[in-house]
Amino acid sequence: MKARIFLLLLVAMSVLAIGCNRGSRPARVGAAAQDFSVRDSDRSVTLNQFRGQVLVLNFWATWCPPCVAELPSLMEMQQRLRAKGVVVLGISIDVDADAYHRFLKEREVNFLTVLDPEQKVAGLYGTAGWPETYVIDRQGVMRRKFVGPINWDSPDVMEFLSKL
Repeated sequence: MKARIFLLLLVAMSVLAIGCNRGSRPARVGAAAQDFSVRDSDRSVTLNQFRGQVLVLNFWATWCPPCVAELPSLMEMQQRLRAKGVVVLGISIDVDADAYHRFLKEREVNFLTVLDPEQKVAGLYGTAGWPETYVIDRQGVMRRKFVGPINWDSPDVMEFLSKL
């Protein structure tokens, strides 16, 4: 029993550590976001097509429990702020395209997602943990980086995104 509790505590601490922000100001915050282009079997997207909008660039995977946990608040935020020009782009690192498409359909994901199994865009941004999210303003400047799941429809986050 003690071993089981220890294991659960160890897993919980690991999840929390993964979700910690890496410092108060990551290196790229305040600089132009790295341009990218990604194409999957359904669509092609580039960073430049979101110019003039606030882009919430979310790296995630269907098999990632913290990614799945933050999904409802991310979808709620997208629904509430879409009219204000806030757009979510999910870049999935899933390798299994069938599981990815099934997940999107079952969860009724309401934001644009693309599949990047080779992690080209994640590598460009230096993403090593999931979920990891970058907020890019209307001029293409990175304004914030979140490592780990957050509550996207919290008043603080909603206010931050609304003011960009």
